[in-house]
Amino acid sequence: MQQVEQLAVEHHAFGVAKITVQIGALSGVEAELLNSAFSIAQAGTIAARAELLLETMPITVRCQSCGAESEVSLNCLLCKTCGDWQTRLISGNELLLKQVEFITAADA
Repeated sequence: MQQVEQLAVEHHAFGVAKITVQIGALSGVEAELLNSAFSIAQAGTIAARAELLLETMPITVRCQSCGAESEVSLNCLLCKTCGDWQTRLISGNELLLKQVEFITAADA
């Protein structure tokens, strides 16, 4: 909420209509719990009436052996091209503020 409020001030917004957050499957964040916490965190802020949209990010790895990038499942981080287990996580552990839709003077 601090980041959203700071952005709202920088853009001279009257309010926040929508907040989009990206969550990776390996981030350790539970979408339902984040939704519940958001309703408490937004109370009394510039985002008091904002809608929260959550997007799930895929788990992607790069193979150390063949260099291929693969979208993998939660418990199987093997390269989909060669089957090697020596992979490096590229995405899937994020918790990112993707987009904030402001209410401006033109909207009022």
